[in-house]
Amino acid sequence: MITNANGKVCYIEIPTVDPARSAEFYRAVFGWTIRTRGDGATAFDDGVEVSGAFVRGRPPMREVGLLIYVMVADAEATLKKIVASGGEIVEPVHPGAPEVVARFRDPAGNLMGIYQEKALTNRA
Repeated sequence: MITNANGKVCYIEIPTVDPARSAEFYRAVFGWTIRTRGDGATAFDDGVEVSGAFVRGRPPMREVGLLIYVMVADAEATLKKIVASGGEIVEPVHPGAPEVVARFRDPAGNLMGIYQEKALTNRA
């Protein structure tokens, strides 16, 4: 049970001209559950806490402004899935960077990111 949800990000609308294609991309790459809402819209659940919908009539987010990062267990494997599913890698993981992040465009042209937690090392 969430005791204090005030301020928590919970819902995202992703622009697309083809909700079915976008839904399949996010299902294939991130394992999101896709569903049809009562109003007929194609929606998703990330399997943790965030849900949202694929919306028509808005331009894709093509430039860095607000940037959404999706947490992944394996950044390199996810980048391969992105390309195989019709996405484009815009900025690969940079070796030696303080965080494991990369940016991609989904098939609708939206700029998004992935984030992988760095493995903790034992400190003596």
